[in-house]
Amino acid sequence: MLKQYDVLILGSGTAGQSMALRLADRLHVALVTKRDLADSASNWAQGGIAAVLDNTDSIEAHIQDTFVAGAGLCNPTSTRFVVENGKRAIEWLIDRGVPFTREADSQLGYHLTREGGHSHRRIIHAADATGAAVQATLGDHVRRHPNIDIYEHHIAVDLITGDKLGQPGAGCLGAYVLDIEGERVLTFSARNTVIATGGTGKVYLYTTNPDVATGDGVAMAWRAGCRVGNMEFIQFHPTCLYHPQAKSFLISEAVRGEGGLLKLPDGTRFMPDHDPREELAPRDIVARAIDFEMKKRGIDCVYLDISHKPADWLRGHFPNIHARCLELGIDITREPIPVVPAAHYSCGGIMTDLAARTDVPGLYAVGESACTGLHGANRLASNSLLECLVFGEAATEDILSKEKAPAPVLPDWDDSRVTDADEEVVISHNWAELRRFMWDYVGIVRTNKRLRRAQHRIRLLSREIDEFYSNFRVSNDLIELRNLVTTADLIVRCALKRKESRGLHHSRDYPETLPKARDTVLRPQAPRPRKR
Repeated sequence: MLKQYDVLILGSGTAGQSMALRLADRLHVALVTKRDLADSASNWAQGGIAAVLDNTDSIEAHIQDTFVAGAGLCNPTSTRFVVENGKRAIEWLIDRGVPFTREADSQLGYHLTREGGHSHRRIIHAADATGAAVQATLGDHVRRHPNIDIYEHHIAVDLITGDKLGQPGAGCLGAYVLDIEGERVLTFSARNTVIATGGTGKVYLYTTNPDVATGDGVAMAWRAGCRVGNMEFIQFHPTCLYHPQAKSFLISEAVRGEGGLLKLPDGTRFMPDHDPREELAPRDIVARAIDFEMKKRGIDCVYLDISHKPADWLRGHFPNIHARCLELGIDITREPIPVVPAAHYSCGGIMTDLAARTDVPGLYAVGESACTGLHGANRLASNSLLECLVFGEAATEDILSKEKAPAPVLPDWDDSRVTDADEEVVISHNWAELRRFMWDYVGIVRTNKRLRRAQHRIRLLSREIDEFYSNFRVSNDLIELRNLVTTADLIVRCALKRKESRGLHHSRDYPETLPKARDTVLRPQAPRPRKR
């Protein structure tokens, strides 16, 4: 079944929804999402959005903080572009009705918090559930807009490009999309396609990401002929709640920003031994410090203690964290929170320019799936939602500047030569194996030996999955596993190319940082003609 649109947006996080709203007054938009509209990593974001909003802060200070966190790898042009457009992005959200936390005594009228790596209080937030507030507000507007068609419980199988159809130079023409509940593949035709599918966290055993973060956009863009870059820089959030009943629950950076202290089981602080910034050091340093202390002492977790703050103040500033911990028997007003590092954010991704354009004409990438140059070797806290908004606006302006043309007629998905899968257990076993060895071999601290072991297993899995994909009808689980294996391969290949330790990539074989910072860029082979 062919569906034709002006713009096809894959992903419904802050990047995808904000673009849909900006585009829909002039163009017909399809918004495709794997689960419900609000089910994205954006919805889980707790801390807030970094922007220069206060007279005591400055553009240069925010840029400098971003550079320091990024370990010399941030692109100066894209960093300045994002920071300078930050205030307007926040104002756009306020105009849409996002309920940021207010503070009567501030000149701004809103409460600004501070997080690790920031030299000023510049994080605007909605209590400790900023992402959820943004998503809920944008979602209300998206659902009401007559020019936006929402396809929930749909997952993109692959991008449709001219090269794959024997039309070199035609660029991206849309995507094949699986209706998960209807169990059929639809053909979406669009002159402009936007990848806003989020990150790759589910490639690891332990992650703060939702289940939808399976690297779909990066894998599809790679297969379509796009370069990817800096995939080795996986940010491990230092403080994920450690509890057998807690799945991927993040303890916000803002807890440390507001005075939370990291401690060993005996109550001793350890961050002063690792960095002069102590608990407010950038995330990569704090995560490595926790990992070091856990391995050195053979302990399962460390503790984040903010119980010295007044109980009413804690309940007011961190209501969701307080409530969730209390459900699990942890009263943060009286006792410390057990925490461990977990895979949190992908700093690399699909290479884009300042208009969010990729190497394939008509294909854009925004949000965590893109590599814009902003994050360098380590993302500064709360710069991610800002990047979504600023580059979403830039991509919108580029799309609207084009002459409107009808969407092309495309061939339907051909599954006439495949059958239903006979053993779904193959998918679940391969998924579990991949996530385990990625955690063991491509984690916070790496060695060449570990990376090569991971690469060997990825090649074996890739052959199994390619054979499965070629012979059986696609399913949500198969599509995600295929994309995860591709993404894992890109992460390992980038990690093996970097002969130094920088930011989030820490190698025991190359512990020094080279004098000159360089991006790690992978270039794909020419796409093969479509087989199905």
